[in-house]
Amino acid sequence: LAKPVVIQINTSQNESSFAGVFLREFKKRVDAEIPGEVDIQIFFGNTLGSEEDVLQGLKLGTHDATLSASWVVQINPRTAIFDLPYLFENRAQVQKFANSPAGKLLDDGFKGTGAKLLAIWDNGFRVITNNVRPITKPADLKGLKIRTPSNRQRVKLFNDLGANATPLSFKEVYSGLDQGVIDGQENPAHVVYVTKFHEVQKYLSVSNHIYLPTFLLIRESLLAGLKPKVRETVERVAKEVAPWTFQWGDETDRSVLKKLAPHMEINTPDVAAFQKAAAPLYNDKLFVDVPGKDMVEATLAVVRSK
Repeated sequence: LAKPVVIQINTSQNESSFAGVFLREFKKRVDAEIPGEVDIQIFFGNTLGSEEDVLQGLKLGTHDATLSASWVVQINPRTAIFDLPYLFENRAQVQKFANSPAGKLLDDGFKGTGAKLLAIWDNGFRVITNNVRPITKPADLKGLKIRTPSNRQRVKLFNDLGANATPLSFKEVYSGLDQGVIDGQENPAHVVYVTKFHEVQKYLSVSNHIYLPTFLLIRESLLAGLKPKVRETVERVAKEVAPWTFQWGDETDRSVLKKLAPHMEINTPDVAAFQKAAAPLYNDKLFVDVPGKDMVEATLAVVRSK
């Protein structure tokens, strides 16, 4: 009897996170369609290496697959499009983007990286938490040490809004907040809940300043070596799971804020004031040149089309 093909998928998130939910659903659907053909193994908390190592590993042939977000810009600068603040109003626009000429440009950006984009899945709109005060307008961020991922765009966004952006690895965020090394952080509300940031944070502001998806990437050489039926199933199921993840994200946003409400003071900031403060970044070289002017224009065409 032929042994199943093993596909090991890495994620930085923990088992109870959105990544766990989505990857288990993907595995379940693949198993149901082609039982015994593929053994999808999910590894949480970056157990297969740092996100950077795993992304490089797709090219080197040392890793199979990853569900990754902010770090993907290291191998595909096109994905920096998601760092433009207040670009997407809702998840329907993100799905429209994925199936548009802009989505094709993003997909093409993976050529030569050793990685193949299987699907764009949800991750969520990012909110701001901190221990000092509710954030209702950009001026409220002044002087606050806000943890950001290490990408330059997010650092610039928060510095421009008046905060003191402090890049820190995700696994150090909880202790950094607990010890007061940082005042706050920004992540989707669901991440705040599953990583228990509410234990060490007082305020949550539903700023929705950035929408960032997750990218399900597989090593191109691994995908190419699969039997045609197996390959077709893996590629198709990954895309079929996508709308399900976005629906899950919408529902979870609502339920998670209810769960966090007894533990944190939650407010909705003045979004127009934030949009105005962030607007100059649409002409900033860092935000335009990294994804490419053509990428920005193609994406704006999708977002603005009715």
